[in-house]
Amino acid sequence: MSEKSLKRLECTREKMYRSALEKGVLNTDTIKLSEELDQLLNEFQYINTDEEKTKIE
Repeated sequence: MSEKSLKRLECTREKMYRSALEKGVLNTDTIKLSEELDQLLNEFQYINTDEEKTKIE
């Protein structure tokens, strides 16, 4: 995963954390950020798994 993608992941995580502290975990903004973070983490895992498979082959 590129450095830009990792920075986006970390930035989204920080935003979600701050939102949860300030607005609560059930706030719509916090939930949207959580969903976005989930998607980024899924992409990260998919890319890393794919890269590992390529190394093995």
